[in-house]
Amino acid sequence: MPVDGGLAALIAGDKAAWDAFVRRYAGLIVAAVRGIAPTPSDVEDLTQEVFVRLCKDDFRLMRSYDPARAGLSTWLTIVARSTARDALRRRRADSVPIDAVPEGQLAVDPVEPTPKLKLPEALLSPRQREILTMLYDREMDVAEIARLLNIDPQTVRSAHHKAMVKLRAHFKAEIQ
Repeated sequence: MPVDGGLAALIAGDKAAWDAFVRRYAGLIVAAVRGIAPTPSDVEDLTQEVFVRLCKDDFRLMRSYDPARAGLSTWLTIVARSTARDALRRRRADSVPIDAVPEGQLAVDPVEPTPKLKLPEALLSPRQREILTMLYDREMDVAEIARLLNIDPQTVRSAHHKAMVKLRAHFKAEIQ
């Protein structure tokens, strides 16, 4: 099927052109969809989705094909794969509405808080303790801490690093 005349006739609504297009490119579209379909039974449905998308809205997608950008086979393969992926995403999203799921299935087991580590008082300097508290307990970032303590961000990173070195050495010795 020549790209110019055949597609023009197809877009114009010529049934014979559509039938020739389907015969020529169905195998290509099936092969593109087969690589994405989760089960062999989904291949036919997804292939159908591709053909519906191609002729939807008076062949709007077919009208967007530009032979200067890609060959028709390449373009159809991309359209088939993206259409199949979109259809599978919609199926997953539509499969079970959240309201239909029993509340017991959505429940999360309670988590017991873990006790804080007791560190020897002299292990870290007061500034190191404060920086670690801000970083890990309050979940602040380095820039916030630097601004709050009126120090350079590199000083925060350096104090954090030195504190971590001390902690690693302390706990390594404790384990051995």
